[in-house]
Amino acid sequence: MQTLHSTILGEGQPLLILHGFLGMSDNWKSLGIKYAEAGLQVHLIDQRNHGKSFHSTAFNYDILANDIKAYIAVYNLKNCIVLGHSMGGKTAMQLACSYPDLVSKLLIADIAPKYYPAHHHEIINGLKALDLDTINSRTAASEALSKHITNKGVRQFLLKNLYWIEKGKLAFRFNLEVLAERMEYLGENIDGSATYNKPTLFLRGDTSEYVSPLDYDTIKRHFPKATIATISNAGHWLHAENPKEFLEKSLIFIKK
Repeated sequence: MQTLHSTILGEGQPLLILHGFLGMSDNWKSLGIKYAEAGLQVHLIDQRNHGKSFHSTAFNYDILANDIKAYIAVYNLKNCIVLGHSMGGKTAMQLACSYPDLVSKLLIADIAPKYYPAHHHEIINGLKALDLDTINSRTAASEALSKHITNKGVRQFLLKNLYWIEKGKLAFRFNLEVLAERMEYLGENIDGSATYNKPTLFLRGDTSEYVSPLDYDTIKRHFPKATIATISNAGHWLHAENPKEFLEKSLIFIKK
């Protein structure tokens, strides 16, 4: 079995960080350095079909959780803290519920254990419309993408995935074809009877619609020891929009 690509920072108790849909481990590098400075061994992991990890047509949360289980085994990690954002949060929930012995603490960033209808069509369609055979700069790619995605921050986030596959030829690191096909799996929930009975922290952005007070009972049913905290002045990308508060609240939980 292929091992997921990662960047490892620092020494100490392992903290595994799982990015969201169309993201990559590099999105978490600034915060990863801060966690490492706080005495943790940080594993910034690219999930399959993302970043520098392998591509595969198989893609659902059971498979993604098993990828992390295999990663933990390869590196012989013990007593792992797992932090996941959005899609990575669903992977982290699935891992903790399926293999609780592998996870000592769980942190979930702006996602709830519930079904979400597919809602990334606009982004996928915009990415598919880019003709990377004729686009030969990031500026040109951003300009072409702006016709489909008006939010500059979202465009910059997506275009971080561009790299030079050869001189003059750009490509995406993520597996757009498979991710577009499997998009409906992203909204899937963990099993209705799944539970994880160890310390868990859910962090939500105060302007995000992904986690609302209506979800708190569901969170507590699956994660009886969960606490829920809100990050101010932040939406769904709360770790990027308010990294200071995100770091403070997550470290208090980790060190407790």
